[in-house]
Amino acid sequence: MSLFNVFNVTGSAMSAESVRLNTTASNMANANTVSSSAAETYKARHPVFEAALQSASYQRDESVPVRVKAIVESQKPLTAEYNPAHPLANAEGYIYKPNVNVMEEMANMISASRSYQSNVQVADASKQMLMRTLQMGQ
Repeated sequence: MSLFNVFNVTGSAMSAESVRLNTTASNMANANTVSSSAAETYKARHPVFEAALQSASYQRDESVPVRVKAIVESQKPLTAEYNPAHPLANAEGYIYKPNVNVMEEMANMISASRSYQSNVQVADASKQMLMRTLQMGQ
């Protein structure tokens, strides 16, 4: 594997982790929103990663970059709360809250942040090795 492939893999991983951080931030921002119907209520979203095997096998590379295949909504049930005094309550007096668990989202954000930092360190170490290799020829 050449050092340029390392940059390709770490760059794709940083891009994927950036999407993960953005979806986690969106989930946390909408954790306390309410709605009058289950269909309109915000649902937690999570990115699904996949290895870009097709392009890697086509190019016969040993390195396989990662990409975001899709962003899916969580299938966890929404929280229905009886609160007839709420301005968004429906005819039966219920409001619906998102299926976002803030503690899980915080753990997910820390994990994504650490993964991003690890990829930055790998890219930086590869850059330093490449610079040292270039300096050997001088």
